[in-house]
Amino acid sequence: MKQQETTSKLKIIPLGGLEQIGMNITAFEYEDSIIVVDCGLSFPEDDMYGIDLVIPDVTYLKENIDRVKGFFITHGHEDHIGAIPYVLKDINVPIYATKLTIGIIDNKLKEHNMLNTVKRKVVKYGQHINLGCFRVEFIKTNHSIQDAAALAIYSPAGIVVHTGDFKVDYTPVFGDAIDLQRFGEIGKKGVLALMCDSTNAERAGFTMSEKSVGKTINQIFEDHASSRIIIATFASNVDRVQQIINAAYKNGRKVVVEGRSMVNIIGTASELGYISIPENTLIDIEALKNYPDEQTVIITTGSQGESMAALSRMASGVHRKISIKPNDTIVLSSNPIPGNEKAVSNIINELSMKGANVIFQDVHVSGHACQEEIKLIYSLLHPKYAIPVHGEYRHLMAQARIAESLGMDKENIFILSSGDVLELDSESAAVKGRVTTGAVMVDGLGVGDVGNIVLRDRQHLAEDGIIIVVMTLEAGSGMVLAGPDIVSRGFVYVRGSESLMEEAKHVLDEKMQQCMDRNITDWSKIKAEVKDALGDFVWKETKRRPMIMPIIMEV
Repeated sequence: MKQQETTSKLKIIPLGGLEQIGMNITAFEYEDSIIVVDCGLSFPEDDMYGIDLVIPDVTYLKENIDRVKGFFITHGHEDHIGAIPYVLKDINVPIYATKLTIGIIDNKLKEHNMLNTVKRKVVKYGQHINLGCFRVEFIKTNHSIQDAAALAIYSPAGIVVHTGDFKVDYTPVFGDAIDLQRFGEIGKKGVLALMCDSTNAERAGFTMSEKSVGKTINQIFEDHASSRIIIATFASNVDRVQQIINAAYKNGRKVVVEGRSMVNIIGTASELGYISIPENTLIDIEALKNYPDEQTVIITTGSQGESMAALSRMASGVHRKISIKPNDTIVLSSNPIPGNEKAVSNIINELSMKGANVIFQDVHVSGHACQEEIKLIYSLLHPKYAIPVHGEYRHLMAQARIAESLGMDKENIFILSSGDVLELDSESAAVKGRVTTGAVMVDGLGVGDVGNIVLRDRQHLAEDGIIIVVMTLEAGSGMVLAGPDIVSRGFVYVRGSESLMEEAKHVLDEKMQQCMDRNITDWSKIKAEVKDALGDFVWKETKRRPMIMPIIMEV
C-alpha cells in the first residue's frame, strides 16, 4: 500500500473562476475520489443579449459522476453558490458548508423544489469531513458575509489550503476574528499548495475592518438627522445591515428592508441568529407612511445599479411603494464591481436629479485581503506551491508577484486557466492536459439551450435588424405567383425609406426573373440567390448587413 501512495498524484482542476471574478468551482481528484470546492455563477456580459446568468460547464464531473463524493462550499455568495441548483440536478452529491451558508443554499434549493433531493450537512469550524481519499477541515475566516471558511484539504499527496474569499478582520462585527493560529498549526505540518484569494492582490496595505464602516454610518445618521435615509448595500453583507440597524436604533429610527434578496437573506440570518434586530425596529413597508421621514431608514438592494433592483426602480420612479424626495439622503454602501461603473454612475445621476443627496465615498470596505494580509497567510503556511485563484489574470499575476517577493521559486507558482489539470505531489508539479470547461448560459427556464450560435444571431439582430422576404411560387413550374414582399424590423424605418424599399423590391423582381429564366426550382438555391442579391444591394446603399430571411410558400 505504501508504494501505491507515492506513485499517485493529486490533481487540481479549476472548472471556472480563473480569468474572471465569478463562477468559482474547482475539482480535487486523487485516484478514485473527486471532491469539489464551490459552485458559483457569473453574471452575463453586455453582449449576452437576454441571458440571465452563466453557470460552469461540469461535463468533467458528469463523466466521472461515480467518483464525485461531495461539494464543499466556502461561503454564501452567488459567485460561489449560485450554480448549485443547476449543477446538482445532474450531480446529486452531498453539500458541506457552515450554518449560514447552508441556510442561504436552502433558500435556493427551495425555489427549485430540490430541498428533499439534495443532502446538506452543516459543518462547524475545526470539524473534519472524511470523503474517499480526502479529509477536509473548515477554518474560520472573515469576509463580507458571515460564516466564511477556508478549507484545509488533506490528501495522500499532501495538504492543500484553499482560502476561499477572505480578509483578516481583527474586530469583526459578529463572531470571531480569522483563526490565524490554526493556519500557523497547519503551516507547521507542511503545506503542499496554497490556493489564495487574489481579488485585491494589486492593493497595498491592509483591508480596513468592517467595524470602521459602522463609524461612518453613525456619522451620516448624525449629520442628516432631519432627512429620510436610504442605504443600498449588498444583500449578503449581513454585518453591514447589522451596523445600519444599530445606528438606526441608536438614533430612534424605524427600519424598512426592501428588495427580494435582501428580505430573504436577512430573514435567514435572523432565524439562524447571525443578526440581532432590536424589538419594534423593523417595520413593514406599508407602515412607512405612519412615520415622519426623519424617523425612518430604508435598507435596499441595487447598490450596483442593477436595473431591476429596488434602488433603480426608486430612482426611475417606478417603485410601487417608495418615491425619492428632494430631502432624501441616499447612501451607496458598496464599491462598483468591475464592469458596473457605468450603471452605478447612471443611478447616482438619476437620484441627484430628483434632488436627493447621494453619498458614495468611504461607506464601504472590501471583503478581500490586500497585499499585507496575503503575505501573512503565505508566511503562516509556507506552501511549496502557489496557485492564485479568484480573479482576472492581472489579479492572479499580482499575487504571483507577492509570492515571489516572499522568496518563492518562480517555477513553483502556477497561474492556471479554467480546465487545466495540475498534477502535483511533494516532488513535482506540472500541468498535464485539459478537461472540458466553459460557460453554460441560462435564459429563463432554458439551461444551455442558448449557445454561441444563438447569441451570434441575437447580436446580429441587435446590431443590424432583419429583413424578411416572402414569396409564393407555383408548385412544379416555380412561377412567382405573389411577391416577393419585403418586411423589415430594426433595419430602417420603412415609412421614411419608401424609395429604398421600392428599389430593393425591384432588385428582387429582377433576381426572380433570372431564376425563372434559368429554370432554378430548388428552394435552397433560390433562397441563396435572394440573400446574395438583396445583401449586396443593402450593403451598397446603407453599409449595413441586416439578417435576411427568405420565406417561400408553394401553391
